Amino acid sequence: MLDDATRYQLLKLLTEHPESTQRELAAAMGVSLGKANYCLKALVDKGLVKMGSFRSNPNKGVYAYLLTPEGVQEKARVTVRFLHRKMAEYDALQAEIAALRREVDDLASSGLDAERGAA
Repeated sequence: MLDDATRYQLLKLLTEHPESTQRELAAAMGVSLGKANYCLKALVDKGLVKMGSFRSNPNKGVYAYLLTPEGVQEKARVTVRFLHRKMAEYDALQAEIAALRREVDDLASSGLDAERGAA
């Protein structure tokens, strides 16, 4: 099963570049060719993506990966979930930064040099 981040990334890439090869998709995602193939096959098996050939292309081995109507709906759903997760991560990071700033301020007010870790 594909996690939301991988599914989002692949569906986004296929929307923007349906003519991409598996090798190009793998490079863009930072994964192995085998993983890209596995991910694409999972999307095809779920009916989210279909493979189409460029009939006018003299190289008959050239395919496009097209999102099906179900794939478009899934992309919308996974985009919302991905956005919510990233917003939660952002909020948590902001809270951590605020805590670190308070800690640095406390160190500075106690006379410690936070840069060197010495008084």
